Amino acid sequence: MAPLRFSANLSWLFPELPGLPARVRAAGSSGFEAVEVAWPYAEPPEALARAARQAGLRLVLINTPPGDQEKGEMGLGAVPGRQAAFREGLEQAVRYAKALGCPRSGHCLMGRKLSVPCKGAVARGSLVYLAAFLRLDMIHLMAGRVPRGADRIAVKAEMEAVFLENLRHAAGVLAQEDLVGLLEPINTRITDPQYFLDTPQQAAAILQKVGRPNLQLQMDIFHWQIMDGNLTGNIREFLPIVGHVQVAQVPGRGEPSSPGELNFPYLFQLLEDEGYKGFVGCEYQPRGDTVEGLSWLRSYWDRRGHPEAGQ
Repeated sequence: MAPLRFSANLSWLFPELPGLPARVRAAGSSGFEAVEVAWPYAEPPEALARAARQAGLRLVLINTPPGDQEKGEMGLGAVPGRQAAFREGLEQAVRYAKALGCPRSGHCLMGRKLSVPCKGAVARGSLVYLAAFLRLDMIHLMAGRVPRGADRIAVKAEMEAVFLENLRHAAGVLAQEDLVGLLEPINTRITDPQYFLDTPQQAAAILQKVGRPNLQLQMDIFHWQIMDGNLTGNIREFLPIVGHVQVAQVPGRGEPSSPGELNFPYLFQLLEDEGYKGFVGCEYQPRGDTVEGLSWLRSYWDRRGHPEAGQ
C-alpha cells in the first residue's frame, strides 16, 4: 500500500503570506509536491506557473469561476439562465489549466483504475507509472446555489436538467485538453444552505446520467461527514469514481489533528487500504501558523514516507 499524496490548498493554507506565488513557494518549502487553489484568476497564470516551476510543484485543481458573487452566486453549473456564463467561465478555467500545467505527454487519469491509456508508462492491471508522466489536472465544475427565493424541491428537476446539459458540454471541452471535471457536494447544514449539490448520492446519480469518464467525484470529507456521516461505507462505495479527496476536521474545519469528531489516522489508512492513488487536498483553516500546524503531516511522512516514483 503506497502512502497518500497530499496537496496544499492555497486558498486556505498560508493565509499569513500575501499572494498566491508566495504561498506556492511556502508549500514547496513545507514538503508538498502539489498545490490546488479555488480561484486563481486574480493572478496572471504566468506568475503562478513560474512560482510552481521554481518550487518543483504541480497544480492539480482549480475551480470554475463563481459567477457574480455580489449577487450571491457561487458557481453556475446548475443555475437556470446562466448557461452562457458557465461556458465562458469554463473556457477561462481551461485557459488557466493549460497555462499552469506541464506538458501532458503520456497523460494518465489517476484513480482506482485507469480511465484512459498511458503512453510510455507501464500500466497493466494496476496503476504503475513513471513520475514524469503523472498528471492529474482537474477542474471543479461548481454547481451553484438554488436561486434566492426559490424552493429547492420545486426547482430541483430544472436545475438538474441544466446541470446535465452543462456537464455534457464541459466533458467535451475538457476531453480536448486531457482534463478531468469534478463534482463536489457541499454541505447545506453549515457551509452553504443554498448550494444545489449537497450529497455524494446526488452527485453520483448525476455522474451516472452524464456517463462521461472524464467527469468524477470530488470527496471533501468535511462536507460528507456533516451531511451523511457513514464515512467508511461512503468511502468504500464511492471511491471508484472519486478523482480527488479533501480533508478538514469537523466541526471546526481545522487541521486533521485539531479537536473534532473525525479519526484521520483511521481514514488515511482506509484510503490506503482501498487503493486510493489520487491527491488528498489540505483544505482547512489553520488554527495558527500554517507550518507549525503541519506537524500532523510531518508525522504521517515520518511514519509512511513520501510517495516514490512508481507507487
